[in-house]
Order: sequence, then C-alpha cells, then structure tokens
Amino acid sequence: MNKPRIWITRKLSDATLERAQKDYDVVINLEDQPGTKEEIISASFEFDAIVPCHSEVFSSDVVSKFGPRLKIIANHSVGVDHCDLAALNEKNILVTNTPDVLSDATAEIAMLLMLGAARHAVLGDEIVRSGNWKNWSPSFMVGKQLTGARIGIIGMGRVGQAFAKKARGFDMDIHYFNRTKLNDSVSLGASYHDNIESLLKVSDFLSLHCPATPETKLLIDAKRLNIMPFGAILVNTARGSLIDEEALIDALTSGRISGVGLDCYQDEPGGNPKFSNFKNIFMLPHIGSATVKTRDAMGFRALDNLDSYFAGKTPEDLL
Repeated sequence: MNKPRIWITRKLSDATLERAQKDYDVVINLEDQPGTKEEIISASFEFDAIVPCHSEVFSSDVVSKFGPRLKIIANHSVGVDHCDLAALNEKNILVTNTPDVLSDATAEIAMLLMLGAARHAVLGDEIVRSGNWKNWSPSFMVGKQLTGARIGIIGMGRVGQAFAKKARGFDMDIHYFNRTKLNDSVSLGASYHDNIESLLKVSDFLSLHCPATPETKLLIDAKRLNIMPFGAILVNTARGSLIDEEALIDALTSGRISGVGLDCYQDEPGGNPKFSNFKNIFMLPHIGSATVKTRDAMGFRALDNLDSYFAGKTPEDLL
C-alpha cells in the first residue's frame, strides 16, 4: 500500500523529520523559506497532506484554486490566523494545530521580555558591550520591580495560565480578562475582570495571550493604553496584530508606557523599524516556542494528527 504523500513546508526538528520519513512519502522544503501562493496551490494537487507553519498563508483566494487531492492541513503552530478556516471547510479540508505543547516555552519568553523591559536590559547590555560603563550611582538605571506588582493577563488559555503560574513565583498580584471566568483551581486565585477596561486600570504590567481574530485586531489601541497606570509595562508574545503600533510609539514617547517586551509584530519577519529608536523596547524575533523540547513536541503533535486521520480516526486537535 502506498504511503500518504505529505509536504513539510519548513525545516522542522530533526526528530520530527526522521519520524515523518519513516511513516510517509515526504517532501521537505530544506531551503526553509516560506511557501509561496503558487507552491501552496500546486501542493494541493500533488499531496495528500501539508504540514505548514504560520509562514504559509491559506487565504480564500489561494484555497479557491486548490485541487482535489489535499485532505488535511496539520499545522505546526497553535495559532491558525494564517488559515481561512471557512474556505478550507468548503473544500472539505481538515485543519489541525498543536496546542498544549508550547505553553511553557512561550510563557518563559513572556517572563524574559517582562523582566528585560522592566529592568532596562537593552540599554544595560549596550552600555556594557560598548565599553561605556564608566560610573555608577544609586540613580543609575533604576527600573520597575515585578515582586508585588499587579500583572494583567488578557487571555487565560493554556499559555496565559502557564504565564500566571510563573508570575505567581514572583509574588505578583495577578488579574485577568478572559471570555469566561475560570474555576479557582485553574486560575490559582487570580482576580477575574469581565471587561478589558477594568483590567487595564490595575495593570502595572500587562501581558497579551489571546489569539488573533477580527475581534482582537488592534485590541490595544491609544484609548486603552491611556487607561493603564502611568509608567506601565506591556508584553506581547501572542500576535502582532493585537497592538496599534503607532499608538504604542506615542505612549512610549509620552512616558505613559515605560517599557515594552515584544516577540511579535504587525509585519513579520522584520518588525517595526521605528521601535529601534527606543531603548526601552526589548525585542525578540518571534521565538516564543523555540526550544528543542518544544519544537520536537510541536512536530510530533502535528504528525499525531496526521496519523489519526490516515488511520480513519478524528484527529485530536481538529479545529
């Protein structure tokens, strides 16, 4: 019996590729560049399944040109805002993602960004690295302390909960907004807010962990930034579309926001070049889940979904 033919659009972890090649007829994009519209459309005629990353966009105009062979898209990501789910459903193409396995790694990056933004990591590194550390005084590089501060979390899903546990280790006063209130056993005593504005008023620190949807686009805009306590810190490890970047620059310029930690941007790759003018923005290139353990787990989760589908079962992570 012929093995199902799958296209892996990026260079995934070695363990993932080794497993995939044992079980499937695999074509791997070892050049590791994002698949183009033309390549994605062509793949729908040539492959039974695609294992893409967030870098491959399955928009309605692309999906409308798909051939009949493609049956399942097993995403190597949690977020699926790069997939037009309605268009894919019309083509009877299943879509899965990889939840659970990257929560801790992403929460770790959020903690790194929050600490870096609060304690002037960018400026401090530059001063030492450039050889310009010539003196010290009690007023030198005084930052914002996490311990005992109020942290607001927007989105208390898997990543938000993992982040809250880590913030609890810093003795932070945890508040959250979520579509639904969580059970106390899950929220670990965090204070629930039924609207974002109420949360923002008490957020000395704010961390975003909600998905990118039409409803959350530019969720943090000028009006909401102005609700936050003066000198607050903002962290985003979710999606760049959540923040109005021009409004954020204005808030940084005025001092309303004293520091920012970012792992994602409206334009990726590349980010916002205007951000480089600010030493109080600690930036990373969308590496929230970039650990060996997590990359292996994400790849295996995607393959688990394929295994279930080709065995005639419903994939665990079917959307």
